Order: sequence, then structure tokens, then C-alpha cells
Amino acid sequence: MTISTTTTPLRRGLRTIVLLSVLLLSFSAGAFALDLKTALSKGLAGEVDNGYLAQPPGASGEAQQLIASVNSERRKAYKQIAEKNETTQEIAGAVTFEKRYPEFLPGTWVKIEGRWSQK
Repeated sequence: MTISTTTTPLRRGLRTIVLLSVLLLSFSAGAFALDLKTALSKGLAGEVDNGYLAQPPGASGEAQQLIASVNSERRKAYKQIAEKNETTQEIAGAVTFEKRYPEFLPGTWVKIEGRWSQK
């Protein structure tokens, strides 16, 4: 049995379409990916004094999935911190916010005691 190494024009065309589709999808997925630093700098997400993220006033909802994902990871971290220090997750989150506040870039939205402002 011999295997033909030649391909028909139709197969080459289909292969090209598949490869271009894969490349296009990989580039477009990267182009639309939103990271935390970008979301904070564009005002799409803001830091809250409880240690979590939230959507600041006037922001579009495009960062909601990112906010939920980051908050989920933070919740896990605050739980570990709380257990280690024999305190609550709420306190762990608030203390973490206080420690991180000086690192927030100017213009970052922050919500302190229920009021939004920009650092």
C-alpha cells in the first residue's frame, strides 16, 4: 500500500482555511483578553476597601468576568490568610487593601466607606 503525498487543490484550500481560522481565532482571543492592570487603568474595575474588585461608576460591564474571576481568587487567598491569623476573611481582605493601597496607580478607582473616588 502506498500513501500519496500529493494533495488536491480542494484539500490544500481546506487546509489553508482551517489554518487561517485557527490563527484568526488565536489572535482575536488575545486581542480581546482583558487583564487586571488594563481594567484598573481604564477605569473598568476598581478596588474596594474590603479587598475585592467592583465596577466603578460609569464603567461598562466588559470587565465583569475578570472582576468575578479575580474576586474568586482573592476570596480563596483571604480565607487562607484568615485561617493562618485566626481572624475573619473580611478582616483579611480589609487589611490587604490597606497594605496594597500605596501601590495603586494614580487614577485608580477606589471605594472607601461606600464612596467611589480616584486615587
